[in-house]
Amino acid sequence: MNMLEDDLPERIKIITDEISNKKGEETVTINFKKIQSPPCDFFVICSGNSNRQIQSIAKGIEKKFFEKLHIKPWQKEGKDSNWILIDYVDIVVHIFKKETRDFYDLQGLWSDGIIKKINCEKK
Repeated sequence: MNMLEDDLPERIKIITDEISNKKGEETVTINFKKIQSPPCDFFVICSGNSNRQIQSIAKGIEKKFFEKLHIKPWQKEGKDSNWILIDYVDIVVHIFKKETRDFYDLQGLWSDGIIKKINCEKK
């Protein structure tokens, strides 16, 4: 496990708060800590209604993570697509347009993890 394991809840909260700030929808976390050979410790998954919104969510997460924790992503993918992935090694954030999220169904694919819906009330 990662040296930053103790602050995983804090880091997930920073991510989900920023998703809420940018009006992301249907936010869930998937905890992989109890499964064998996981891709990471957690996925955070959310949806946006447009490419502009998912880009705004991604930029907001990166900015807050750097401001609060001085951590940059290890990898980023999909800047100009319907699915943006931000990889912080132990937490991977997936930001989808709704129809793309439905098509790839990561929650169904990784249903052996512990899935938790996050209540991100619109502000």
